[in-house]
Amino acid sequence: MNRIFITDVAPRDGLQNQPQPVSTQAKLELIGLLAAAGLSSIELTSFVSPKAVPQMADAAELVPLVNAGHPSLRSSVLVPNLKGLERAHLAGAREIAVVLSATETMNRKNINMGLAQATEVSEQTLLAAHQLGLRTRAYVAVAFDCPFEGATPLDTVLQLASRMQAAGAGEIVIADTIGSASPGMVKERLSALAGTVAVDKLAVHFHDTRGMGVANAWAALEAGVRRFDASTGGLGGCPFAPGAAGNLATEDLVLMAERSGFSTGVSMDGLMTAIDFLEAQMQRPLGGRAISWLRRERQKRRDASAQGMDVPA
Repeated sequence: MNRIFITDVAPRDGLQNQPQPVSTQAKLELIGLLAAAGLSSIELTSFVSPKAVPQMADAAELVPLVNAGHPSLRSSVLVPNLKGLERAHLAGAREIAVVLSATETMNRKNINMGLAQATEVSEQTLLAAHQLGLRTRAYVAVAFDCPFEGATPLDTVLQLASRMQAAGAGEIVIADTIGSASPGMVKERLSALAGTVAVDKLAVHFHDTRGMGVANAWAALEAGVRRFDASTGGLGGCPFAPGAAGNLATEDLVLMAERSGFSTGVSMDGLMTAIDFLEAQMQRPLGGRAISWLRRERQKRRDASAQGMDVPA
């Protein structure tokens, strides 16, 4: 299959750790721009404690607005537990995601639970979501390395992915939370995971801390994975994981995939418009590794159009 599927996480993972407050209306406009660019799956927000993550305090207000404006959008929200699930369901969420870290310390830093308890809570939340008729995703975070414990054992990742699948997760997202993975590590882990989880249910979530986000995405493609998280403009970073830089930029992923024979259904011009909007909100430059080249190419097209010429994208 030459089609890949991208979930843009800029509205949630991208904004959650930003010091610049973003209004509900601006979030709604961003989501509209992403949808207009062809992104059919977007992670909107998270139903976590507003004290812990103030940027997500408007979750219950945002979800019904998105549902009303984009009824066909595959929109997901993060929930930490059954209470978060209840709040999300009341707000009209159609798909939820749980985040299970693969180490004891990361779970305690992130959700104040140990690994065993966090696993049980994730299972309970997935089962309850299934009973409510909601779609589900399950993140296995720090699936390569943990900022507190170092290298994450592969056996632990396999076990947790298997348990999330058994609990009914429709998609299992293997997350390189601090951006420490390399292409060889990605191929090794995903090849092993494919023996436990159907490859069409596997997704990956990369950060670009060490500049290997696109290379890791290519390794995932070679391993047969076709589902990817990415963040427009490369915005993001886990607030509870020291050293977690921005996410793999959606524009970098789309450029790499499209020039390698894969279809994404995403408009680069549309993405650039969304990046411009995000820059205005963040009041700073944004963009992935290819942003300078992409801006030059866009300007060439604009100049050519002004002269009545046609320049291919």
